[in-house]
Order: sequence, then C-alpha cells, then structure tokens
Amino acid sequence: MTQPPDQPPQGGFGTPQDQPPRPDGFGAPQPPPAQGGFGAPQQPPAPPGQPQPQPGYGYPPQPGPYGGTPGPYAGTPGPYAGTPGPYGQPQPGPYGYPQQAPPPPGPYGAPQPAYGAPQPPPYPGIPGAAPGGPAARKKTALVIGAAVAALLVIGGTVFAVTSGGDDKGGGKKPVAHGSDGPVRSATASPTASGGADPDHLNDGRGPGEAKVLWYAPAPDAPASGADAPGMWVTGDTVVKAAYQQVFAFGAADGHTAWGPVALPQKICAVTPVKSDDDKVVVAYMSGAGEHAKCNRLQQLDLRTGAKGWSGEVADGGLFDSALTIELTVSGRTLMVGRSQSGTAYDIGSGKKLYDKKRYGAACFPAAYAGGTDRLIQVSSCGVGGSEEHEELQELDPANGKVRWTQKLKKGWEVSRTYSVDPLVVYLTNREKKTWNISAFTANGKIRSQVAVDEKFAPRCGWAILERELQGCQGVAVDADTLYLPTDATVSANEIVAVGLADGKEKWRVKSPGDRPMYPVKTEGGRLIAYVQPSYDSGGQVVAVPAAGSAHRTTTLLHNPRGAAGVEGAFYDGVLDWSGGRLFVSAGRLSGDDDSKEKLIMAFGD
Repeated sequence: MTQPPDQPPQGGFGTPQDQPPRPDGFGAPQPPPAQGGFGAPQQPPAPPGQPQPQPGYGYPPQPGPYGGTPGPYAGTPGPYAGTPGPYGQPQPGPYGYPQQAPPPPGPYGAPQPAYGAPQPPPYPGIPGAAPGGPAARKKTALVIGAAVAALLVIGGTVFAVTSGGDDKGGGKKPVAHGSDGPVRSATASPTASGGADPDHLNDGRGPGEAKVLWYAPAPDAPASGADAPGMWVTGDTVVKAAYQQVFAFGAADGHTAWGPVALPQKICAVTPVKSDDDKVVVAYMSGAGEHAKCNRLQQLDLRTGAKGWSGEVADGGLFDSALTIELTVSGRTLMVGRSQSGTAYDIGSGKKLYDKKRYGAACFPAAYAGGTDRLIQVSSCGVGGSEEHEELQELDPANGKVRWTQKLKKGWEVSRTYSVDPLVVYLTNREKKTWNISAFTANGKIRSQVAVDEKFAPRCGWAILERELQGCQGVAVDADTLYLPTDATVSANEIVAVGLADGKEKWRVKSPGDRPMYPVKTEGGRLIAYVQPSYDSGGQVVAVPAAGSAHRTTTLLHNPRGAAGVEGAFYDGVLDWSGGRLFVSAGRLSGDDDSKEKLIMAFGD
C-alpha cells in the first residue's frame, strides 16, 4: 500500500472543510430554489412519508455538497491507513491563507489539499442529494450512456429464479420467458415523429439551431409521482424505464421499436449500464402495500424487448434485508447487492456465480461499482468497535476473488466512485467534516489525490437505505484526466481538467454564453459537455479537445429556443449523447395529469 506524495498539495477539491453540520440532519433534502433550468422547474410531490425531491440538474446548486466556502485545514492527514507522514504538520494555505493548528491524526496518514474545496455533503457520506421514489436513490442531472448507508451495507442475495412463480430453488437455472415478449401499446408513443410537432417546439428556429427530432409524453403515473430510472442507447434504439413499464423508441424518428414491456409493480432499481450483449436487469416492487420490498428482478433484451430470466431476492440473516437492492454490471456479471451481502449471477442466463458475505473478524460488503471487467466492493468492518474501518477492494467479476485491498482509517467512508476504470473515488469523514478524492492504479495503489484551488459541483444521486457508488453525474474521466465542473448557479462556469498522475490542474475552459456546462463523456479524444438552456436559448452540446494547447469549445448542437422551456423541465434529468443526437429524459415523473409532461426528447440536425 502506498502513501500520498511527500509534498502537500496546495489547496483544492476534496479538502477538509470547516462548515458546521447542517441543522436539518444527515442527508436531509435541500430547499427548492426560486427558479429552474434543465432538471425541474416544478418539484413533483414525493410519496407520503418520503422527503420532497431536490431540484434536478440545472437548478442553482444548493448549500452543502459542492462549492462551499474555503476550508482552513492545510495539512490534514488523509484517509488511507499507514504511518503518519510529514503532512501531519500544519501547512500554510495558498494565497496567504492563515496557518492552522494541526488537526487530530487522520485516517489516511497523509494530509489533504486545503482551501477552495467543496463543502462536505449535507448527508455525510454522499455528495449531493436528489430524492425520489421508494428506495430514494435517484440520479440527478446527467446519466451518461449512469446514507444512512453507513449503517446498512449493500450485499447479495438468496436468489430464487422463477418460472410461472413455482420454482423456488436458489441455485436452479432460470427459465427464459420467450413467449412473454413485448406488447404493442400507445401509452407513451411519440407525438413528434415524421415531421409532426403538435407542441410547436421547432417554431421560429434561428440560423444554426438544431431541431427537436421527436418527443414522447410521459405515461400515466400516481399523483404522488413515480420513478423513471435509467436510459440505454443501443444501436438505433433508445430504451427508457418509467413507473411500471419499459419503452423503446427508434433513435432517429421516435417510432415505437418494441413494447412497452409491462411489469407487475412499479420499477424501483435498474442496472445503470447494459451488458456487452445489450442485456439489462430491472427490479420492481413485490407488491403495492407499504411493506412491499424492492426484490423482484426481470432481465430484458434491449434489442428486442424480450423478457429473459426472472427472480426474487430473498431476505438473508439478521439485518441483511432485501427491502432495497442495488444492481451492478461488470462485463457479464450482475452483482445484486443487499444490506450485508452480495450475490453474483451471469446476466445472460441468471446462473448463480458466487456469494460475497462476511469475512475476517467482522467485515460485511457495503456497496458495489462495476464497469468493463472491473468490480469494486466496499466493506464495513468492526462497526461500533475500536477497529472500525472500511475497506476498498477490487474483485474478479468472474469468480469474486479479491485482487487487492486498500484499508481506510477509522471514520472514513467510500461514498462515491467517479469512475471505475480508471478508479477514482470520493471519500468522506463525517466526524471531522472532511473529504477527499483519490485516484488509484490498476493494482490498488494510491495514484494521486486531487489538489486544485477551486469549488466544484458535479451532481450526485440520493441514497437513504444504501450507498449508491455510481450515482454521480456531471463528471467525466478518461485514462489520464478527471473533468469536473466548477460551482455555478445560473451563470457561466468552467470545466477543469485534472491530471490523474499528480492531481494537478491541466487546463480549464469557460462555458460559452451565460449558462453552466457539465461534462457528459469523453470520445474520440474530446470531452463532450452539455450547456443547460436558459429562458430564451436552447441547451447546447459542445466539444473540447482533451489534448494540445487550444482548449476551446466547439458547438456540436444548439437546440431550438422554442423548446428551451420543455428541455429545462425534465425532473431529475437523464441525458446521453450518441450518434450525433442528444437524448434527454425524465428521471422521475410528477404524476400531474395537466402538465403535459414529457418522458423523453431527442435533438439533432
């Protein structure tokens, strides 16, 4: 295990803050702002007993998770276990910031950057918040092509594959439901395909403006609202889950590609990414009552809409509940996370691969993140004891064997993964109200810790009964660089490129116009970013060269001003850029029958 470098980073993102704890408590929802943008000008009501959702992507940032006042701790020890190093000594802050007394020994044995970093989250352990739905684990902002959890940990399952509801054998092979395929329905059929535009969103397009290619209305939802998690683009098809159905649209014209596929109860979780052969798994509730659990699984083929295997996640031992679950995909492996264990399955067949349970003296799997051929596990160890700590591990997704382990010092939690390959994690210490962002090498060594004198504002989802490691959006990572948006409300901001080799700033670029922009993805040596719409101008998709000396934005798409109001009204917005088209969909439905709410829109030339 390596230690951070011998010289303290000078200020930046991920440093300790001196903000007092929020009076509304760990994870409390944020108050709604006065105006909106891309995300949700109107907040849909939450179900009874649930916290009200936070405004979506494009709203002015709320106090707390990102973009707080500079913190004073220069030279705070970091989160990784090891012998205390020179960082334990007080360091002068940048720009004449006064020296501070050395804080208590930290968990990493290495100090963190100071000054100009974001505030600690209102829910220590998660950056950002945007509640919604029974599991309250909604994504905010961009979903790219994507806590009290410290008390409950995510893990696997006693799994029962079903065939007509009779087969309860935990290890038996699931039965494909080929005959239970998609059913044609006009519930959410496009209203603007083939040139039709009943809402006149393309009227008055200016020179150089793109057009709305098509859009579809939201399906009926309860007055309390409903979840609409995930969006997958595969080939020429865009697939979207909403409430109790999964819809598929032609990417070019919005015509129904298949389905919709109906599920018995409301959808409560989905795999954030698809498998290499275009399979996803959707979880839905066991019933409609207040004691229902998010423990039913259904595999779907994105290309055809055909249902594959199905299963039920059973409760395990004491405190190992399937009240809510987490679904993670790594290659062909589906990891089903429960509160204190994890079980892996072949996503194509549903065949059980292995279990991840308690290990060592008292270590329980807490959460998972997956991508390509990497599977990351976070475990909580010795909870409540003197040896309490967390461990970050990489597993072989095929067999569950541990490739490496990184132990954290007491008090530090792995709250988010900004990227899995390369691995970039966000960590918090709720007691000290500090946090850290670290990049790792392929073998689990500390590669760098971000040290940039700036306030950043990526957007992260909400987690109540479990951690959601892959809930952060508005941040992009390639092999050598982390791209982060600076804090902004409704004005222009910047995207800063941070080198993963040393944690230092490489370059930054300002948003065109007067609206904030956020990273979406990297492709073809470019960073793709989204500029949110304003009241009189549509949103934009821009590209920034990732290498070289000229880091200027080039506009790839400028959406029509006539659609700006609708474009900015998607609550908990889900966004993807694929094939020269921008797809925007709702992450949650308001349930307001009079609002003419849209489920999804597509923009292009």
